[in-house]
Amino acid sequence: MTLLRPTATALIALTIAGSHAHAAAPASRDVPSAIQQYVRARAADAAGLTELAAAGYGAALAATPNDPLVAMRAYRQAMMAGDRALALRAANVLVSTGKQPPDVRMLLLTEAVSAKNWAGAATIVDQIEQDQVFAFAAPALRAWIARGSGKGDPLAALDGARKLGGIAAAYAAEHRALMLLATGRRDEGVAAVRSMIGPGGRGAVRLRITAAAALVKAGDRAAALDLLEGEEPLLGLARSRINDRKSLPPAVTGAADGIADLFTRVAVDINRERVTPIALSFARLATFLAPRDAETWLVTSELLTAAEQYGTALAVLDNIRADSPFAEAARNQRLELLVRQGEREKALAEALAATRKRDVAVADWTRVGGLYGELERPRDAADAYGRALALHEAQPDDGSRWTILLMLGGALHEAGDWPAARAALEKAHALAPDEAVVLNYLGYALLERREDLPEAQALIEKASKIRPEDAAITDSLGWSHYVRGDLPKAIELLERAVISQPGEPTLNEHLGDAYWTAGRKMEARFAWRAALVHADAKDTQRISTKIDMGWTPEVAAP
Repeated sequence: MTLLRPTATALIALTIAGSHAHAAAPASRDVPSAIQQYVRARAADAAGLTELAAAGYGAALAATPNDPLVAMRAYRQAMMAGDRALALRAANVLVSTGKQPPDVRMLLLTEAVSAKNWAGAATIVDQIEQDQVFAFAAPALRAWIARGSGKGDPLAALDGARKLGGIAAAYAAEHRALMLLATGRRDEGVAAVRSMIGPGGRGAVRLRITAAAALVKAGDRAAALDLLEGEEPLLGLARSRINDRKSLPPAVTGAADGIADLFTRVAVDINRERVTPIALSFARLATFLAPRDAETWLVTSELLTAAEQYGTALAVLDNIRADSPFAEAARNQRLELLVRQGEREKALAEALAATRKRDVAVADWTRVGGLYGELERPRDAADAYGRALALHEAQPDDGSRWTILLMLGGALHEAGDWPAARAALEKAHALAPDEAVVLNYLGYALLERREDLPEAQALIEKASKIRPEDAAITDSLGWSHYVRGDLPKAIELLERAVISQPGEPTLNEHLGDAYWTAGRKMEARFAWRAALVHADAKDTQRISTKIDMGWTPEVAAP
């Protein structure tokens, strides 16, 4: 008889469950039980079992209620899992021992605001300001507390923040616009939002959508659409929803909404510095304050994904309703998570199911095309993008048709149908002559086939002028000089590209080929070895052969 062995995940689940069964053990076993619970929680944490780890740390904290190390682990894991009760319990231990990290006060503030304990909330903001780390948020927090309590002028704290400058003034300016809209001063609020729009209609996307929602509510759809002019995808989605008479994200009206909006923005900004645990705490706090706000859940899922907590990231998306303005982004995020978990066929099945709806949209087919690309089925991807293009061509071009043509051209290129690929890419170029990604892709594709080399170089040079810091485009330009025989210029550009992205295999292989051709064979092998570290499986044999035997035309980089 064959005995079945439980998986590692099952074993961890069983051991953590077992730790709760011993909660009533005799006192003499309390210390070893706490140690076991802590070790098991760490094991679950390492295995990516977010909720099990939180439960394990919670059990360990119950057994050793004054241990700041256990409390810190429990707090971070609880915030990751969204276990509000455990996070608060751990936070209180950390405060009582004087070991609290700065974001703990934000949790305490969240509790005070949720309970409408405005005096307590104001005291906590004073402490946040004294801690200094998150003092930049104090003016906006005080404004929303004033709004919630009905005491004082909410705008006074925000106006005073202008003198502070820096990030505090930037956040205050955004929340001044939100506060004007929330208090019914719509024209002033819209004017404040407009003052933050950058050149070319860029920037202030979230604020503009919020202001547009207020305008739609007031019956001024034309002004709302005018405020949303710009190329950012979210602005286009918002315009489409207005034209289709669908809702925009709900307006920010009260203290909880306003502080949740602030926390969501802070989470996104902090994560740019790769401080994911702190960013995740702010995102979770936003969900505590505004659980009906889909954006808070979407940002939380994105941050959990960054922390490689894929199962929890998927579960979080269940809080976003199908009719939400963020439903499309949530569907994309869900499919990405399924792919990351290795469930590519399941992701494809879900995406294909969406194309069988009566109201199938362009995005449904582009999503399928992307998944076929993940599965290395370029011909099927091209078919999907072709369907997306047909749907898009049945309506006026909103400025995004070139993106579908680019994806179609790329899939046809991968499928080996170069004539059709070139035709699609040239159409994309005709529609978007100043888009660097189109210029670079078409130029490099011509370069690969050694077709129309002067035209290829001209396209790439134009792309480089538009995006001079883009390492991939710099590499393309260097490679065009290599193909055309200008080795000194090629090496100069290829070196610059590698300095910008030292771990990118294509860049290193190109530089190695150029070095070898220039007689710098030791440096060539060094560059090829760097390329080999992260090279795709299909390229490793070619690069290895060059390292061992040297460059020949048969193993030249494509």
